[in-house]
Amino acid sequence: MGWRITIILEFLFNNAMIPILRIIAPMFFDSRYLTGRHFSNDSLGWRWVRRSLFTQRFLSYNRHIPWPVSPFIMISDPRNIDFHPDDLNNFQHIGCYFQNFSAKIVIGRGTYIAPNVGIITANHDLNNLDAHLPGNDVVIGISCWIGMNSILLPGVHLGPHTIVGAGSVVTKSFAEGNVIIAGNPAKIIKSLST
Repeated sequence: MGWRITIILEFLFNNAMIPILRIIAPMFFDSRYLTGRHFSNDSLGWRWVRRSLFTQRFLSYNRHIPWPVSPFIMISDPRNIDFHPDDLNNFQHIGCYFQNFSAKIVIGRGTYIAPNVGIITANHDLNNLDAHLPGNDVVIGISCWIGMNSILLPGVHLGPHTIVGAGSVVTKSFAEGNVIIAGNPAKIIKSLST
């Protein structure tokens, strides 16, 4: 019985907060990220805003990021990441590392990125580990799925509908898309029908 009351109270609290959050959220976050399917079809986006107001703006975790994000991910430079607001869910879980201080990360619409994924645009210089090599953009096509614990290395381009198996290390591009890749280094293990 108690869990039912908790669910009802959570629902009422979330729905009562939405009008207030609609007013105050644009003071703290870029309003172009407060749109899309997570804000219009349900209250999930507003729950992320409520959490992020506390963690990003008051506790200063990921304070430099202009959209609601989990306190348990790292984004080097939010100016170097392109994504559609419908895909804000990719920044709400744990362990992801978006290393993009010297090149762009482009995430195609409808792509899902699982927890603990690393997307890296610049490697360390092997002759001076305190320095980095010049960065190379990482581009992920539309409707891709990047499995848990995967790593995408600098310069990787994934075509549309590419599925990256969990734990894979993607060292080269698969620009044609419509494939499942897996392994270390990742290779095509299956083509998908188009």
